[in-house]
Amino acid sequence: MVHMKIESLNEYQTLSRRTWSLIHCDHAITYPTLGLVNEAGEVAGKVKKIFRDKGGVISADDREALKHELGDVMWYLAQIATELDVTLEEVASANITKLFDRLERGKIKGDGDTR
Repeated sequence: MVHMKIESLNEYQTLSRRTWSLIHCDHAITYPTLGLVNEAGEVAGKVKKIFRDKGGVISADDREALKHELGDVMWYLAQIATELDVTLEEVASANITKLFDRLERGKIKGDGDTR
């Protein structure tokens, strides 16, 4: 691997563009996937502020706000599942099966999808 020294952020921006290509994403799964990430970020932001501003104490208002954000996450998840022609029950069942398999094999912690 060649080590490249970057002299400025503008140089990085110019050089990085050589590795870029336009990827057309005109597909029904694109919007709900971006929405899911956005809403998950909103959940994370609210949790961050609970720890930053409130010492980790979750108030009734915080709980209600998080409930609404989690509902938004669920909506986008449902749309993605629908586009993939899978049910939320199939997703949940596959997930719990995977997790219990890992638990039984002592692999609940660690990295990697196939652990």
